[in-house]
Amino acid sequence: MNQLELSLQLLDESAVKSNRGLLRSKGSFRTLQQQQQFTTSFEEPTLSGTLDLLQDVSVYRLGSGAEQDSEMSIIGASTTTHGYTNIKEVTKGLCEEFLEILQRHTSESNVFETIDELIETLNDALTRMELAARKLQMTGRERHLHEDEMWLNAERETWKLMASLYRDRLVTQKTDCEMEDLPLVNSERAIIEHLYAGNENLREYQMIVDWLEKMVLRQNQSFAGTYTNHPVAWENTLHQLLEVGDTAFGSTRELVKSLDPDAPLRENRPLHDLDADDQVRLAKHIFFEIRSGRLEEAQNKCDQCGQSWLAAVLEGWRLHHDSNYGNENPKLERNPIEGNPRRDLWKKFAWKMAESRLLNPYMKASIGALCGHLDSMVEILSNCTWNDMLWAYLKAQIDIRVESEIRSHCIKSYLPMPERYWNGKMSLEQIFGELEAHKNACISLAAKDVDKVIQKYMILDDIPGLMRIVDGWLSDTDEGELVLSQQMLRFLSHFVMCVRQIGKPFQQDIGDRIIKRYVEHLIQLGEPHLVAFYTATLPPVMQLMLYSNFLMTIRTPSSARKRALVEAYNFGLDVPNITVHTVEKYRAAEEDSDAPAPAQGELTDLDREKISSLEWLSFYPEQRGQLLWQANGLIRYFLGRRCIEAAQKTFALVPADTIEQIFTTYGSKDDIPRREEVSIREYLCHQTYLGAIDGYNSWSQLFFNGKPKPPPSVSVTNFTERVTSEHREQAYRKELENWEHRVADATKRARDLLYNVLLFPEAGWLVDPDTHVERPDENDDDDEGDDESDAWRNRAVQMEDLRKLCIPEVVLLLHQLHTLTNHHDECMLLASVLSSESRKLYSVFSKHKLAEVLAKIAESSLTLMNDRKDPFVGEAAKK
Repeated sequence: MNQLELSLQLLDESAVKSNRGLLRSKGSFRTLQQQQQFTTSFEEPTLSGTLDLLQDVSVYRLGSGAEQDSEMSIIGASTTTHGYTNIKEVTKGLCEEFLEILQRHTSESNVFETIDELIETLNDALTRMELAARKLQMTGRERHLHEDEMWLNAERETWKLMASLYRDRLVTQKTDCEMEDLPLVNSERAIIEHLYAGNENLREYQMIVDWLEKMVLRQNQSFAGTYTNHPVAWENTLHQLLEVGDTAFGSTRELVKSLDPDAPLRENRPLHDLDADDQVRLAKHIFFEIRSGRLEEAQNKCDQCGQSWLAAVLEGWRLHHDSNYGNENPKLERNPIEGNPRRDLWKKFAWKMAESRLLNPYMKASIGALCGHLDSMVEILSNCTWNDMLWAYLKAQIDIRVESEIRSHCIKSYLPMPERYWNGKMSLEQIFGELEAHKNACISLAAKDVDKVIQKYMILDDIPGLMRIVDGWLSDTDEGELVLSQQMLRFLSHFVMCVRQIGKPFQQDIGDRIIKRYVEHLIQLGEPHLVAFYTATLPPVMQLMLYSNFLMTIRTPSSARKRALVEAYNFGLDVPNITVHTVEKYRAAEEDSDAPAPAQGELTDLDREKISSLEWLSFYPEQRGQLLWQANGLIRYFLGRRCIEAAQKTFALVPADTIEQIFTTYGSKDDIPRREEVSIREYLCHQTYLGAIDGYNSWSQLFFNGKPKPPPSVSVTNFTERVTSEHREQAYRKELENWEHRVADATKRARDLLYNVLLFPEAGWLVDPDTHVERPDENDDDDEGDDESDAWRNRAVQMEDLRKLCIPEVVLLLHQLHTLTNHHDECMLLASVLSSESRKLYSVFSKHKLAEVLAKIAESSLTLMNDRKDPFVGEAAKK
């Protein structure tokens, strides 16, 4: 063995150093275009293929993401583009499809079926995007990748990683029984099978490597390259050596004299230029196949190129296993030996080859990937992606742990590995730290991207740590470093829901804030079933706030409002409280301070919205009591502003059968709660007042504008004109008589309606009857009780203020009605009603208002005295 090591050392020292520089970037940062040049600088797709760049979402993390409609060109030589509208349709459809999947799988046991279906849905979405892009291929336009499409690729891979890791963590690790220590054996394969079965960390390392390899394979499915026309190694060199001087395109340099694999290094002479180029391309292809996890395909390519010796080199890493020993061969038949019995020798020289400065960098990286030589892989992958670097680090870590286990449990003796090999052992935390501090800015920045951070914490199984990071993302604004796009919010929300379904502990409040942000996005889409489903996963306080905000976005028609409430009921939301909260938010809304103040009685847009909001309480009979309560409060607000039109519109919005529905709901009058009882009475009070105002307005319109005009006086000169004039006069007197009858009826009707306000039964207009039933606020001590108590107190104050405002107004309207119709004796009756001690209506008058009313009544009394009638009581009072 010492002689072999010495021979390799002498070979390295005697060879001429290569003048070619390594394919390693010395710059600290490469733009996306520079990455494209590196990606496309090879003649065939490389390990960092086109779509692999999709994982580097840092290209749009510095922008707003959700608001920008920009598209990003990934490869300048591409030919197609697809529209932004199509992408938006697909991404919006994902919200619907994800919801359907979650509704089909609700138990913890179905969580992986859920994730599998989510992955399939993303595959379909990306396929539709690609098909839409191909339809435009004939236009010759450049192929663009929108940020949403880039994210969907990253999201799909993240779901696949989660499914792989957590299947093992929750299923395999739970079912694994306690394994006994493995005694010293002769089979390397048996040792490693035992290791993988019992070491979940190593198993996860391998899962991540498999995931990274499959990702590259999917993203670089088309790989074409021509290295040789015949299965003969270095055919151009062979031809020139056999046909000296007769070749059409001979090499100007002195070529190797032998064609054994070591000839170029041993003789320090080159191959034919064409063979040298083919050898470089073959080395790249072999490394690509190894990076894609397809070692057999790499070996087949070596065989096709006539380099079976190279295929054999790639075979030397296989674990040794001899089934002829032990109980595996009961028939005593000789079975072939599997793997490499001298694997330690192969590995030692493979390490030397990976360390050599003379081999092609890609060949060194290929051998280094099989023997755990990290530096040879990093030499090639430093200019690639975060995924490639993570693959290289994990390949080395797996190799070190496998080799350590073999040497600890195998009865054979092994050649020692260099100290650098064993010193390369690292933890996952150290690996991610290396990536975050990598000298290539593209890799170090990619380590901070949304998908990479999520994948990192998934691998570390640190969901609480991930939630803290996401909480910081949620706090960022457009001016911050990162803004989560709508698609990111969709993924994070479903990730939180899957983690909850799995049962992993984490900060639930942060998860709620993530879903809340996603619901706010869904509110913009306006789909009730989407908003209701995800809102139902949140705490009650958030449910109340979010779904109320959603209801406020639905203004018309009634069918849309009804559907929103039905969806809320279907998903278990507290619809009664939500609708009440929505109406109260509208009622509490105020006009913009910068807007001009509306004129008295003017109906604003906000007023219309407040009135319209009452419809939310009209769909279900059990909410009619709440409808009356809220409608009464809104009517009080409008009456206080003297906006009679708005009060009438509010009253009209209450269904006519509301009181009947309340009685039906509670069964009998005795069972009606205090709140509904006073609401019904107040509703009737408002009905009486609005009816009185409407009756007076009708009378006023008829009295002032409905009186027929007398015919104009004309000079009569003949019989015909006299007849015509008499006919006009007769028609006028008939119309006047009809008008007087109508005015008399309207006067009587208006008088009765106005008196209904003053003589309202029991305690009076807008006065709650005295009962022995305690108010809800008298026994409530919690915050909700305090709010209820405040509502009752505010209501009492408002009703008292309205009595002081409306009753004097009704009295003055009655006085005006009687005065204009010459019923002055009725004014004396009005004075009696006003001064009655049973109702004490005079107590609601202010001093100046009472003085005004008394002055007008005094005028009526004086008029009666002038007409020789009783000036103190009046004829009406005597009757």
